[in-house]
Amino acid sequence: MSSQDIPEENLPAEQEAAHGAVSVADEKDPFADPGLPPHEHRIQDIDERAAKRSERTVALLFTVSMLATIGFIASYVAVPDDKSIYVFPIGHISAMNFALGLTLGLALFCIGAGAVHWARTLMSDVEIVDERHPIEASPEVRAKVHADFAQGAKESVIGRRGLIRSTMLGALTLVPLSGLVLLRDLGPLPGTTLRHTMWSKGKLLVNMNTNEPLRPSDVAVGSLTFAKPEGLEEHDEDFQKEIAKAALMIVRLQPDNIKDKRELEWSHEGIVAYSKICTHVGCPISLYEQQTHHVLCPCHQSTFDLSDGARVIFGPAGHALPQLRIGVNDEGYLQALGDFEEPVGPAFWERG
Repeated sequence: MSSQDIPEENLPAEQEAAHGAVSVADEKDPFADPGLPPHEHRIQDIDERAAKRSERTVALLFTVSMLATIGFIASYVAVPDDKSIYVFPIGHISAMNFALGLTLGLALFCIGAGAVHWARTLMSDVEIVDERHPIEASPEVRAKVHADFAQGAKESVIGRRGLIRSTMLGALTLVPLSGLVLLRDLGPLPGTTLRHTMWSKGKLLVNMNTNEPLRPSDVAVGSLTFAKPEGLEEHDEDFQKEIAKAALMIVRLQPDNIKDKRELEWSHEGIVAYSKICTHVGCPISLYEQQTHHVLCPCHQSTFDLSDGARVIFGPAGHALPQLRIGVNDEGYLQALGDFEEPVGPAFWERG
């Protein structure tokens, strides 16, 4: 429905006047200001039924936002934090995170969409020209503002009432600390979990590809094998969290090529086990050079020498890779003789 379909008596009065008269260029002033084009009225400006429909649409969006907010609160209270759901094509994710993100996103979207629809259909869209004027206040105005401020400070007696001033500043300083209480509900404190992995004495080394325990004969000289702790399965809910700390790479060297004394003592027949997690930003290390016994992180090219305690020989990593002490059990399988003696992963040392 356009303005041509509305009887002239229903059109706003200002439409009869030439809104923003357009100047015509002439020979004396070829660059005359063209001014504003005639204002075109929206359907809501000339049809009250259309305006009512827009009003109901905005109200519906705000109502949906309110319901979504209530859903957010209900999800936080009712959905267990350990429940997971399958969402195609993302996969298995936390049910609470999905519900909270969906409801909060819907609430915020509806508020924004309602405000935009309100502004575009019901608020005035008449073009207004406001000539520029000096931003700086006149000396008289500045003097008055300074005088008013001084008078207000004097009347507040904040200069003479030290008790009020001190307690007010204390209250304003402490009240933001109440927000820290909300941070506590983000989850349990990490405690010492960063210092420990699933590795422990007697835990078998399981091949990541075959999911079978490893024997020394399974590891050839010059090969690179990835292992995980016994009992950790990919379908476990905490698999990603645990494998991010416990991922292991196993290399077999000639014992004569091992330069570091502790590395040799913690190995078995030249088989050494090191953390797969780069100490720079936590990327998984996967590139091995047989001739040099170097492993390379593909993210930022940090290079570690596995024949010399996995020390850093190139790149931004600041620390050597942690080594896992290994041995063989009575059945001939490779096993851990304890956990890593230093935390794995990046930036832990800067965190203390």
